[in-house]
Amino acid sequence: MEQALRDMGLTLPQFSVLTMLAAYPRASGAELARLSLLTPQTMSVIVGNLERGAIISRRPHEQHGRIQIIEITATGRELLARCKSAVQSAEMALLPEISQTDERVVRRWLVQVAKQLDATRG
Repeated sequence: MEQALRDMGLTLPQFSVLTMLAAYPRASGAELARLSLLTPQTMSVIVGNLERGAIISRRPHEQHGRIQIIEITATGRELLARCKSAVQSAEMALLPEISQTDERVVRRWLVQVAKQLDATRG
């Protein structure tokens, strides 16, 4: 999966951030850090790199000037779609013997693990 993303010009953490932004539009850096289970400092570096690549844009919150609203650009949406396709192909190659039912169970379990980790951090 990392190689598929690297071929597209993204790292796994950058892909994670773009995926979170697609699910949670107009999130702040702090919100993205919590959602992605990354430190605010790491998120700041990732967001800066994505912004330099015109994949995302930042602007001040309308009421809270210190908060930056982060949004995916059109270029970023196109890149995310291509990356999702590449990641899906890589996942399918890794999991040819797993049934769709088992895959759904594993994915639900991973979501629960992430929620538990997030709950213990907060």
